[in-house]
Amino acid sequence: MSSEKDTAIDFILSFVPATMKKSKVPSVSLAILRGDELVYATSFGSRDVERNLPATPDTLYGIGSCTKSFVAMGVMQLVEKGKLSLDDPVSEYVPLKIGLPSKPITIHHLLTHSSGIPNLGTSTVALHRGLGVETGLPLGSVDDFYRHVNGAGEEIASAPGQRFFYLNEGYRMLGHIIQEVSGKAFDAYITENILSPLGMRRTTFSKQRFLMDPNRITPYLRRPDGSIVPTDFPYPEVSENPDFAFVAAAGGITSSVRELTNYLSVNINLGAFEGKRLLSQEAMKSIQTLHIEREPDPKLCLPFSKHGYGYGWDVVEDFLGYKMVSHGGSILVSTAHLAFIPDQKIGIALASNIADFPYAKVVQGVFAALMGKNPRQVPPTLRIQERLETLTGSYETYRGISKARVLNKGGLLYFEQTELESGSVLIPLIPESDGLESNRFYIWSEGTRQPVEFEVHSADKIDLYVERNRYHKIRS
Repeated sequence: MSSEKDTAIDFILSFVPATMKKSKVPSVSLAILRGDELVYATSFGSRDVERNLPATPDTLYGIGSCTKSFVAMGVMQLVEKGKLSLDDPVSEYVPLKIGLPSKPITIHHLLTHSSGIPNLGTSTVALHRGLGVETGLPLGSVDDFYRHVNGAGEEIASAPGQRFFYLNEGYRMLGHIIQEVSGKAFDAYITENILSPLGMRRTTFSKQRFLMDPNRITPYLRRPDGSIVPTDFPYPEVSENPDFAFVAAAGGITSSVRELTNYLSVNINLGAFEGKRLLSQEAMKSIQTLHIEREPDPKLCLPFSKHGYGYGWDVVEDFLGYKMVSHGGSILVSTAHLAFIPDQKIGIALASNIADFPYAKVVQGVFAALMGKNPRQVPPTLRIQERLETLTGSYETYRGISKARVLNKGGLLYFEQTELESGSVLIPLIPESDGLESNRFYIWSEGTRQPVEFEVHSADKIDLYVERNRYHKIRS
């Protein structure tokens, strides 16, 4: 294990700082679990840039939608206590009034994002409101929330169980169900029945507790020009509106990567933690089972095998021969990712204090290294990223008569040609294969494909053929 661990650490120490520099990320913290042992934990950068305070593995971050798996565990605890059933209609517990009368939306459908209801935007409204941007949509109470949801009857796109639509509103309703069935505020139930037994003493739904903690991030928001500015934490204080505490069920937890390894441990060990049992093995296996298939998500970067959703977790059935369970989260000012491979008993918790850090690439590379593979070769997204970076740059034809650039924008290459008479034209280059197994692309125009081919002799010598032109790469 020592050589695999060393390879994983080397990958982390090279890839993470380079990615932070490229993406202007203030801080990243991560922790690796093997069995029940925390084998590595580190941090990069500043949790507060203005005061240059370092991030640590104990720094509190917003974990966003990673919160959903805690909600799912809370629901399953109530199922095991006989308080509810996964097949119960949601309307038996909360005032959901939309859906098909012949096939009502059940708790199972909410857990798996298979209710047939598409995104209704309450997270966009709530998070922007928390950052001082008012949309005007009423969302201050339980009644406001259900008026919004129940007004969306015409938005339903399929019968329950047929189609995956990631639905933050569904997990808010699950939080409300926990609240109604347990008789406790949603955040109080999760704290008492999951966080406290796991020793996650600083992990909290409370904005006040988060802000008072001496080791927490300053949230940062990325402007359109790429610059970052400090801002507020977007979720409200749950204790000030306890009836509507379940607004936080979609993504309101703050935690550290060190404490999150306790949560990874209870998942890897199927409900057991340090002699305590939070949930039965059968229930935990159900949580980690793929219940509905979903389309590939470019943020998750998981083009490996059949990919779907369990209860509060994404599930990939075959990552290097093993099931991988994971979930990411982003709340505009903070990003987090939790992932584990049950049969290998390895897990990783990662967080940053800005949105859109490419966590999946780090996680997949670390897992590949821990399994004895090359961390830069196994995850397709890393191979593709390196290939795209190799092909980008400035090109010119014979004696520099025509000039062009190949740009990488959002993971897609663009060909920018500069003509003396017409200025520049930006054209997308569509790859012939999703995995970039070849260097052949095409330009699509009005139903016609025009071939484009890169001929790579070395990293410093690349020819590009577009129509009748042969370009030579002159610099990256």
